Amino acid sequence: MTGEPEVRYAQTSDDISIAYQAVGSGPVTIWMPSLSNIRAQWRVPALRMAYERLSQDLTLVLYDGRGTGSSDRRAGGLGLDAHLRDLEAVIEAVGADRVNLLGYYHAVAAAVAYAATNPQRVDRMLLFGGAARMREAMSPAQTQALLSLVEQDWDLFADAAATAWLGWGSGENAGRVAEAFRTAATPAVARDWFAEAARLDVSDLLDQVVAPTLVLHRQAASQIPVEVSRRLADGVRHGTLVELEGSTPTLFVEGGARDLATVSRWFLTGEVHRGSAPAPGQATTALTTREQDVLRLIATGRTNASIARALGIAEHTVERHAANLYRKLGVRSRAEATAWAIRNGAA
Repeated sequence: MTGEPEVRYAQTSDDISIAYQAVGSGPVTIWMPSLSNIRAQWRVPALRMAYERLSQDLTLVLYDGRGTGSSDRRAGGLGLDAHLRDLEAVIEAVGADRVNLLGYYHAVAAAVAYAATNPQRVDRMLLFGGAARMREAMSPAQTQALLSLVEQDWDLFADAAATAWLGWGSGENAGRVAEAFRTAATPAVARDWFAEAARLDVSDLLDQVVAPTLVLHRQAASQIPVEVSRRLADGVRHGTLVELEGSTPTLFVEGGARDLATVSRWFLTGEVHRGSAPAPGQATTALTTREQDVLRLIATGRTNASIARALGIAEHTVERHAANLYRKLGVRSRAEATAWAIRNGAA
């Protein structure tokens, strides 16, 4: 994919314009926002890779909540009803009868509420970094120290959120994530956003959720204790908790290929991968070394000509390797080979 997807607009029932993007094909999967700026997020290399990989198997829908990013900056209320109106407007705009929901941090409560009250429209749900009572996810001292910077020093908050709290480290990813935070909202809107988030409580709706729900946890105890995620998974009827390896409190940074495989597999099949994804050499033992090289490059979206240049071989040789690996893996196209590579940690 070159550039970023077109930004479109959905209109909420209370007349707020919500910016959204839809990319890919497959089951419609709504990645619900926290404090977001979808345009800036595409400029984060790790996030861009995640969006592109997921959209090879799914119709991935991203959007900015009211008051943030490219959406109407007239936020109005920022409580649960407002978040649900935003989500409903986006689902209506993409014309989906049924959807998957990916609830990330502050969007977890809204995802639970929508799934509970619209059981006929939600196929599967994946939740990360939140809680039914959001104050449980926001109460640790480290989180409170970070939130205290919102009004004191907005630039410092953005940098600290990206590097110290979310664990993006240093380099281009961290700088781009900080910029996405910095441009997502004004400090005043962010203050109200976090204040309203701390009041979100959908614990009385948990047992009404019938959609199969996967709760992923990687946060260190100083950020979000695992007991918070466990209560969330235990509260829904068909909930499963998976503790990911590592302690970085975000997806697609630490163990990115494993995270992508877990998310894609869940939304495509409802299967849960509990262990580490196999290393590429283990996952592709039937392939020759050169076939493994070709598979990895196919999974990045490269053409046969581009792969040939990268490997220093003829284009017809790439075609032969591709045909062989398709046969060995039991796939019929580049898209199916890419999906296989993602699901098996070979990308």
